[in-house]
Amino acid sequence: MVHLDKIYTRSGDGGTTGLGDGSRLPKHHVRIASYGTVDELSSVIGVALAAGVEEPYAAWLQSIQNDLFDVGSDLCRPGAAEDGTRLTSEYTKQLEAWIDEANEGIEPLRTFVLPGGKLSAAWMHMARTVCRRAEREVNQLIADPAETDRVNHEVLRYLNRLSDLCFVLSRRMNDGGKADVLWVPAARKSKPTS
Repeated sequence: MVHLDKIYTRSGDGGTTGLGDGSRLPKHHVRIASYGTVDELSSVIGVALAAGVEEPYAAWLQSIQNDLFDVGSDLCRPGAAEDGTRLTSEYTKQLEAWIDEANEGIEPLRTFVLPGGKLSAAWMHMARTVCRRAEREVNQLIADPAETDRVNHEVLRYLNRLSDLCFVLSRRMNDGGKADVLWVPAARKSKPTS
């Protein structure tokens, strides 16, 4: 259980931060960036929820915010967990089930979607892009030979599916795709200049 009675510790004033295993890393280390971006993602999802999300999607997103604390905890503790608190494939399978459910009945795309439409949909696009950044950072961490065996690779799969779910939910929140803002290739070329 987490118990916080003091918010500042001054331990990070020298430019390092503590990990769950007691070791310290520079604040610019890709591991720190990875779980920092996961925290940012949860915040963006929180803004999407505050903008108004209908059920069952609001409950899904609240569950995902909880998952993202598990993801951050996983990334904060290098190596194998002995306590069974690592992300498992069940997390990712749940996202896949939600993707399939949310995508049902949405018109197939014939072009790319621009971020926008309704406010909650725009925030889901923002969540998608932050999620993709987190995925890239975790991938960079895994690519480091000194770190690859110290990272739960399920985190990468989870983030990959989550970005897909954010995209599908953005379309769902845009009236099932009817309010999507669509990309028009070379649109500037087709407009007359004044």
